Amino acid sequence: MSTDEQARLMRANQANWDARTPVHLASRFYGLAQDLDPERWFAPFEWADLGDLTGRDLLHLQCHLGTETVAFARRGARAVGLDFSAASVEAARAIAGKAGAEVTYVEANVYDAVSALGPARFDVVYTGKGALCYLPDLPRWAGVVAELLRPGGLLYIVEFHPLLNSLGPKPAPGEGPELLLRHDYLGGGGPVHRDATHTYTDGPAVEGATDSYEWMHGIGEVVTALTDAGLTVRQLRESDELPWQRWPHMVRTDSGWWRLPEPRIPLLYGLLATH
Repeated sequence: MSTDEQARLMRANQANWDARTPVHLASRFYGLAQDLDPERWFAPFEWADLGDLTGRDLLHLQCHLGTETVAFARRGARAVGLDFSAASVEAARAIAGKAGAEVTYVEANVYDAVSALGPARFDVVYTGKGALCYLPDLPRWAGVVAELLRPGGLLYIVEFHPLLNSLGPKPAPGEGPELLLRHDYLGGGGPVHRDATHTYTDGPAVEGATDSYEWMHGIGEVVTALTDAGLTVRQLRESDELPWQRWPHMVRTDSGWWRLPEPRIPLLYGLLATH
């Protein structure tokens, strides 16, 4: 796929996320009508892996509404969130302001992050939970991350497992508990096109731009992109829990997240790499 075609599909995604933003702001899924609780979007192992964030410069790529970015600021980081959706960035600024959190938000495509952020470099770059699937070119992304990190800096990806992505969207009403492979696990097969009037949350229908495009990326592809960009992978976790009940027969765990009673498969992974 040419660079021009990738750019066209990413512009479609940008318009789609602009259209999603008011739906997500109104949803029970994000729960922004109540007091903000950004910690609920984090697995306990994330804080153990990240360590003390006090006084550290942290960049949250593809931050959407910035709820996790607020959590980083509350834990003492000098937090910056970046997203290509103007509507998301505007909403994120309002959410952080209401929460009394000092967060800087920047509107930019992740591939343009270096120019958008100028000379700023970071101790930690964080991304995930539905971010990498919207990127057509992982080697290019990894190069951006490497340039944004200070020497010795840390990249932390906490992302939906490609096995979960290959299972496709949540089951339709009336479907049984069987887990069906609907998409490739490995990348290289081109984008998956979706035309959906509803997103992964509850809430009203999306108005306007309903087309979006996702790219599959296996864990091997992610690791190779990072190592080719000069980063060193220090740790890779696989977790069988999700922060929401994707399938009706999932059971709640002691952490407050959700797990399939069977089979026990990875649904999330955490990858730690250093510059």
